[in-house]
This record gives sequence, structure tokens and C-alpha cells, in this order.
Amino acid sequence: MTPAELRAFCLGFNEAVEEFPFTPETSVFKVLGKVFALAALDAEPLKVNLKCEPEAAVRLRAEHEAVVPGWHMNKRHWNTVTVGGLPDALVRELVEDSYDLVVAGLPRAERLKLDRP
Repeated sequence: MTPAELRAFCLGFNEAVEEFPFTPETSVFKVLGKVFALAALDAEPLKVNLKCEPEAAVRLRAEHEAVVPGWHMNKRHWNTVTVGGLPDALVRELVEDSYDLVVAGLPRAERLKLDRP
């Protein structure tokens, strides 16, 4: 997965936006103001921080060298994923899971807005 593909995939989710609150190099992808992915898209290797259920986070770290505790994030809830170290389909699944976790934590009224066209 290329940086452009990762960006396009993240922005393909309902109400997803890209912001740069930290540095111009760090893309922060949010849904209704809540972060679901962070990546330095010009970095080599390409890595992305993604939210994850705590039990799944531990399992993924044990199964894949390309998944480590989230850098500069709450290690219980975030993983740093080296994109080139995993199949593209798994990276997409992890990004989608991160988005879904963040959406699930939004107030009901905001979640309902996401369901409307």
C-alpha cells in the first residue's frame, strides 16, 4: 500500500478528514473531531498509528513483527503498524477497525449523523 493509497482509504470513510495539528508531515485522520489514524506519509518505512481493542492489540503484536505498541500513544489502545510488513488487505481491515472503534465511542446523536447520506 502506497502513502497515496493509505490517504485515500482513510479519507474514504464517512465524514473522515485529514488535519495537520502537530507538524506538516504528520497526517491526522479524524471522524467528527476524533482521531482514528496518524501517519507520516512521506516516511520510510510507511507507518500508521491505529486504535485497536486491547485484547486484539496484544494478539496482533504477538502474531506480526510489523505491529508494535502505539508510538507516542496509549499503548493499551493503539498500535503502530508498518504498512509494508503486512498484506494490504490486513492493513485496510485494521484501519477500518480503528475507524469503527472511534465511531462506536461517539455520542449516539453524532453516530446517527454518520448513517445519513
